[in-house]
Amino acid sequence: MGILAFTLAIILGTLALFAHHGSREHPISGIQAVARLPVMGYNTWNAYHCDINEDLIIKTAKLMKTLGLADAGYTHVNLDDCYSEKERSPSGDIVASKTKFPSGMKALTDQIHELGLHAGIYSDSGWFTCQIYPGSYQNEARDAKLFQDWGFNYLKYDNCAVPFDNITRENIMGRYERMANAIADLSQSSGKPPLILSMCQWGREQGWVWARRYGQSWRTTNDIQPTWASIADIINQNSFFTWATDFYGHNDMDILEVGNGDLPYEEAKTHFTAWALMKSPLLISADLESASQETLEILTNPEIIAIHQDPVVGTSVSPFRWGINPDYVSNATHPAQYWSGESQNGTIFMLINTLDEPANMFFNLTESPWIRAGRQYSVRDLWTHTANGTAVRNFTAYDVPAHGTVALLLQDAGDEPEGLWPPCAVIEWCMAEDGTMYDPDKKWSAEEHEDL
Repeated sequence: MGILAFTLAIILGTLALFAHHGSREHPISGIQAVARLPVMGYNTWNAYHCDINEDLIIKTAKLMKTLGLADAGYTHVNLDDCYSEKERSPSGDIVASKTKFPSGMKALTDQIHELGLHAGIYSDSGWFTCQIYPGSYQNEARDAKLFQDWGFNYLKYDNCAVPFDNITRENIMGRYERMANAIADLSQSSGKPPLILSMCQWGREQGWVWARRYGQSWRTTNDIQPTWASIADIINQNSFFTWATDFYGHNDMDILEVGNGDLPYEEAKTHFTAWALMKSPLLISADLESASQETLEILTNPEIIAIHQDPVVGTSVSPFRWGINPDYVSNATHPAQYWSGESQNGTIFMLINTLDEPANMFFNLTESPWIRAGRQYSVRDLWTHTANGTAVRNFTAYDVPAHGTVALLLQDAGDEPEGLWPPCAVIEWCMAEDGTMYDPDKKWSAEEHEDL
């Protein structure tokens, strides 16, 4: 072989290797996709941690029905860590705890399914789970099949007990790829839809860049706490990669804390609004038996949920102005305050008062890319469920409570009124057909005003 041919062969071989390993395309093709919209349901962790059993799970599932949560869209009942024995069976399977789940997992999921709900399970990409129960590393195919046989359709997959580098020779992405491949292979062989894969990798290694290849949601931050500081920090971090969320792939801002701790009403409302309008999965994790009417009101707001579950537009709201901070500046205590996004029924606005006292919040409509200049817009408040008149060029929300939120739906209501001055909502390069530039610093006569 000549030098040129040899060199070309090396280059082509290298490119082929890079294309094969570097692309890491999800192997699912021609199979029914799952979780087009972000999942809504219940997760046991924040409310109960390891104190779970089959009676609690069935009681919670029944409460989801009687409290109207299932009708509002919360259709999954998901077990978190601590449901199994500490050791696998002699044949290598995970074993359900004989004391917590004496009837077995299949009997549990059968009861959940009889209520018209779906069931989710938990495992880990390492040797063990975070509470040192059996993880799925090197047992991915076995465990995926077991979970499917047990009747689960959703898998929360954690990131603890990482094997040594000289064993995996992989990063987080590689460990999640193993389970994604097992789920895809199982779907191919069984003819059933793949398990929904929720990747709980805590925002490590920028899951928002790559995780869509393998699953339907990916954690973006460390664990949430029922405090304003935690909620504000998570909103802040997620403000910089809202672009990653769309149909079949969702930034996961973690389990809801609505109904937990000492979270006041306004902060809980802001928490829920941000999670819903940013299209994070909505997983309740409070004691439903003691849930207040305020908690249930927040969790079942039909107009907010309609945006979250919009079947036409899958993207998140995004900041158009940070407010307290210069734009694009990270601040854990004062995240972006002015957000907007598309929906099938109009433009969504989310205003967050990050101050510790009430404040008026003003914005120009055309600061949002989804608003057309020269038009006026009807305003609907998605929390008071009222029509709030018509906005022309700008809008002010008055006395927004400390750490509170305003969620609005603006719908096109026709041309703005004639004769508005100045002639452009955005003054920069505002010019008449004859080339006359509008100068905001100039004092205009009535004749000049009419001519322009």
